[in-house]
Amino acid sequence: MPRPTRIQYANAVYHVMNRGRGRQSIFHGEAYCQAFLTTLEESHRRFDAVIHAYCLLSNHYHLLIETPRANLGRIMRHVNGVYTQRYNRLKRTDGPLFRGRYKAIVVHDEAYLLQVSRYIHLSPVEVKGASSQGLESYRWSSYLAYINRTKAERWLERDTTYQMLGHRQQYAGYKAYVEQGVDDELRAMYGKEYLPSVLGDHVFKSMLAKKHKQLHVSGNLVKALSNRPVVREILRAVANRLHVTVASLTGRQSGRPSSNLPRKFAMYCCQQLGDVPLQEIAPVFGLTHVGSVSSSVQAIKSQLEAGYLRAELNKVKKDLGVMK
Repeated sequence: MPRPTRIQYANAVYHVMNRGRGRQSIFHGEAYCQAFLTTLEESHRRFDAVIHAYCLLSNHYHLLIETPRANLGRIMRHVNGVYTQRYNRLKRTDGPLFRGRYKAIVVHDEAYLLQVSRYIHLSPVEVKGASSQGLESYRWSSYLAYINRTKAERWLERDTTYQMLGHRQQYAGYKAYVEQGVDDELRAMYGKEYLPSVLGDHVFKSMLAKKHKQLHVSGNLVKALSNRPVVREILRAVANRLHVTVASLTGRQSGRPSSNLPRKFAMYCCQQLGDVPLQEIAPVFGLTHVGSVSSSVQAIKSQLEAGYLRAELNKVKKDLGVMK
């Protein structure tokens, strides 16, 4: 049975959750939690993810994310994929970490963003059986930043929630709101074995149904909304800046694949600047396996970390009008 299509559109808000395989722990201490927060920061910086709230628990996480660029899938590939790599390095192990596909509930922000924020911040209470006051000793959620008990990460978006709450004393007001506890309707919904895909009223669900139909009809509307350069534009920009032809970038290689650095650089730019999935990049370069694309992208990342190709990358960004 095919997986249902994700509902993605500009400025959508989602409650995203994922759990370790077999309910195994995915956060073993501070180093792991910090690695996950670093990954969230990268998703904000690279993909414009707006993080309204987060909570990291032993074997799962909760995120409240807004996607101005209609790119939840790309954001979550980064979050789950890169954190898995960092986890494996810290744990000195390998293989998949998460149970599979993340769960994402589209949230009607006007009606439910506040409630979902409270639900996420109360997760340690639900899991650990602590009192709501005990949340002030739990480090690995955004709650302490919301009540001004710790410095907020620069990428954490709190103002939207404060404005919805409409309380002059925003820190004390939010604390009091959370201490009221999760309302019965939301508790019942999250208690179901199968969670819904949408959290909102009938009007919101009808709007989403129409929008979803439009996405299927228009094909690439989601990509158009993200306002990213398309592959052919990226290839032209790379070829121009590296003084090669587009054909030399995309043509099949008769020699060793590792010898063509511009070709690897072009794959990197397609993935990083165009948010193009690896499986879509591979056929452009005459490849049958995404692993070849992935290794090329990683090779260029290593070059950039060592200080090489940065000037060329900045020039390509300028040509494409991409601000990263």
